[in-house]
Amino acid sequence: MGVLPSPARRRALRMLFAAATVLALAATAAGPAAASPGRLMPQVVSVGSHYDSDPDFTGFAAEMAYCAGAKSTTPDIHTYEWTPFQDNFQAYLEGTWPEGSEGTPETVATWFGGHRMQYFAGHGLLTPIPTVWRQIEHNYSPAMQELSTGPDGQLYFVPQFTYPWVVLYNTSVFAAHGYTVPTTFDEFLALAGRMQSDGLVPLAFGDADGWEAMGLFDILDMRLNGFDFHMGLMNGAQSWTDARVKAVFEQLRDLLPLASPDPLSRSWRDGAAELADGTAGMYFLGTFASWAIDPSVMPDIDMFAFPVFGNAYDAEAAIDAPVDGLAMTTNTTNLSAAQRLLACAGSPAAQLQFLAYDSGYIAAAKTADTSSYTPFQQRMASVIASAGHIAQFMDRDMRPDFAGPGGMQTFLTDFLANPDQDLDAFLAGIQTAWDALPPE
Repeated sequence: MGVLPSPARRRALRMLFAAATVLALAATAAGPAAASPGRLMPQVVSVGSHYDSDPDFTGFAAEMAYCAGAKSTTPDIHTYEWTPFQDNFQAYLEGTWPEGSEGTPETVATWFGGHRMQYFAGHGLLTPIPTVWRQIEHNYSPAMQELSTGPDGQLYFVPQFTYPWVVLYNTSVFAAHGYTVPTTFDEFLALAGRMQSDGLVPLAFGDADGWEAMGLFDILDMRLNGFDFHMGLMNGAQSWTDARVKAVFEQLRDLLPLASPDPLSRSWRDGAAELADGTAGMYFLGTFASWAIDPSVMPDIDMFAFPVFGNAYDAEAAIDAPVDGLAMTTNTTNLSAAQRLLACAGSPAAQLQFLAYDSGYIAAAKTADTSSYTPFQQRMASVIASAGHIAQFMDRDMRPDFAGPGGMQTFLTDFLANPDQDLDAFLAGIQTAWDALPPE
């Protein structure tokens, strides 16, 4: 989801950490005081990161630099391209990706909470970190701890930040046309009709990367069928041929005439551009959409939770709000230093270092000082706090060997290319593919 930073920038980052190491080593060698029991010799911790573009690239570098000083560690970051890293994470953990690698992953790796982490923990590809969690537990809510817990009940993950999937809108456009924020789906459709009459694209939309449409499916399923059904569908407890799933695709099909044309040729950044320049009235996406919006426009961007349908699930107010963070691989080189690094990353102070560069997220630590949050981040926090149930996103709540290009990404792309196809046959194809999966 971005361009790999230039070799010059990667060298600069390594030089930053090298400088921190030199200073720490110099302090250690300076005299008897440096050898006191309270001083720790810095140790290199290899870190695999998928934060391949700004603002995440710079934000993560700032956080790791902070922890280098705070915990006498020297993070050595190897940055991979976002999508290949995500699609090949199992091979990465097994030491077979990328081709020509040294055969082992970095000791610490960026990854995602919930089922997406639990799958790899359950396959023995991550190392539990109870020592780290004894130091950071007070920073997290029970929900965050649950998202960090593997199938065996041990803790494997350090949450870093979270963000909601919401309907974004441009307040200047709303004011110019006299629009008001809808709270029900009927009001949403009526507003979309007005926008279309006014020459706007009611709902910006693009699925060029294959994952964007997952968010729209998720919210429609949770609104129409409830959180429990949705999570059951993600984990195989519900069938894709269920009439309730068909209703979701029918609703998605009905929304497409209100959305940007040719979504398969448009990326999420294209949708953000439409929202920013006022050619689109609304945009359903994660708040990372702010990355693609000029800072001068951001004060005009606000958000609201996707409207309710007037059914038994309205009170759930369920949303997708993924949690990103760090895990330890089975390569436990310099274990104590890696544990110190992860403990630092679990502190609100470290997470705020990251967020100083990226206002599209909020800290995962409940104890973070929110006084530095932008108004946009304050709204994010309010939406998440108002949610009765929180899902992680389709490609995180579902087993990874079915969520990616070999599974739901391809099925959703096929649907968008031909939304008028026979839905019964389409859904039977999804179920057949699920049934053919090996045991998890």
